[in-house]
Amino acid sequence: MAVTASMVKELREKTGAGMLDCKKALDESNGDVNKAIEILREKGLAAAANKSGRIATEGVCEAYIHAGGRIGVLVEINCETDFVGKTDQFKELARDIAMHIAAMSPRYVRREEVPTEDLEKEKEILRAQALNEGKPEKIVDKMVEGRINKYYEEFCLLEQSFVKDPDKTIETLLKEKISTIGENISVRRFVRYELGEGMEKKVDNFVEEVMAQAKL
Repeated sequence: MAVTASMVKELREKTGAGMLDCKKALDESNGDVNKAIEILREKGLAAAANKSGRIATEGVCEAYIHAGGRIGVLVEINCETDFVGKTDQFKELARDIAMHIAAMSPRYVRREEVPTEDLEKEKEILRAQALNEGKPEKIVDKMVEGRINKYYEEFCLLEQSFVKDPDKTIETLLKEKISTIGENISVRRFVRYELGEGMEKKVDNFVEEVMAQAKL
């Protein structure tokens, strides 16, 4: 059975799991919502949803500096208690996310943070691209919607593929840690600085460099 956007939405509302996790579960269950819920529960993702609404004000502000000081990241990762915030497991998660931000350069934490004017401008560009490719007018809007999702996957931290494990997103990583640790965990904000940013310079592959530095 073909998985539709409405099916993904329904599953997400029932479980609170991420959209990509819901889509994968529905694909695996051949569109059976109840079975998809079981799949998410087995992975600990649906259980994590029960904790996602709880207030998280503790945690850490993790810093990551790329070799030579060329890239700097500061990210705030929140949890519910000071005890969890001091655990090695939580600190490792915060460092992994900081390193990911250094390598993948997201612009926003989540899609809701993308400014409306930026989103509309991107849609206009994508629509013009589709028309210039000779695509029929009647399918252009659907194409734009699909390409906007790619835009979110590229620039929104939670929807990016985790640099250390591309088979999962940052959102999935957080859900797994919520299930394991037993507290709500969230990324509140981050800043990323790159030496000479905005100035003309040689293009380097920072993803490879960051991964090499981390010996991955």
